[in-house]
Amino acid sequence: MAPMEFLGMDFSCVFGSLSNGKFPEKDCMLPLISKLLGYAIVAASTTVKLPQIMKIIQHKSVRGLSVVAFEMEVVGYTIALAYCLHNGLPFSAYGELAFLLLQAIILVATIYYFSQPVGNSTWIRALLYCGLAPTILAGKIHPLLFEALYASQHAIFFFARVPQIWKNVKNKSTGELSFITSFMNFLGSIVRVFTSLQEKAPTSVVMGSVLGILTNGAILSQIILYKKPEEMTTKKGKKAE
Repeated sequence: MAPMEFLGMDFSCVFGSLSNGKFPEKDCMLPLISKLLGYAIVAASTTVKLPQIMKIIQHKSVRGLSVVAFEMEVVGYTIALAYCLHNGLPFSAYGELAFLLLQAIILVATIYYFSQPVGNSTWIRALLYCGLAPTILAGKIHPLLFEALYASQHAIFFFARVPQIWKNVKNKSTGELSFITSFMNFLGSIVRVFTSLQEKAPTSVVMGSVLGILTNGAILSQIILYKKPEEMTTKKGKKAE
């Protein structure tokens, strides 16, 4: 049978098995499922942070949000995307990073806008990022430094979540955090572990997704846990009025 390929996905073994009245074997199905899930994540990533951005704009508030957490997310996405580009991984294995980075930058800009006045230290961090990001994305740094940066990006993502998790615990509220965005982040991390293993991505890439499951899962749990107390407080406030 002639090869039936589309976007790097080979359907020939699947159609070959079905045409012979047999269900495709595991070795045939798993790589195809991995590719399909990978592209599904890329597609979903184009809108994953929009609910969070829209929630901030709608309420004109960044209540309960950790600015540093979202800034560190931008740094982490930049390093991860640069590493995947530099190592020539298939687009289905990392494509969502490009869309997540773009949305993360827009999200941070939105947080800045509704956090006026913005302090000098915040502007310095923003300018420093703008100066270094193009060099990192272009891979124009020493290979050893590149590896060190990538090794650190897992810690960056982990510590990007910690300030937000701690702020939620301290406030016993998740403020303007979006449930939809947090749920999509959590689900995406689970799927990405599977696709990374199938694509034979480096162990460090897989571990990054595992950390994503833990930290995104913690934030998602907090949103569910603190939602009821927040709703009760809001209702009491309305009755008092």
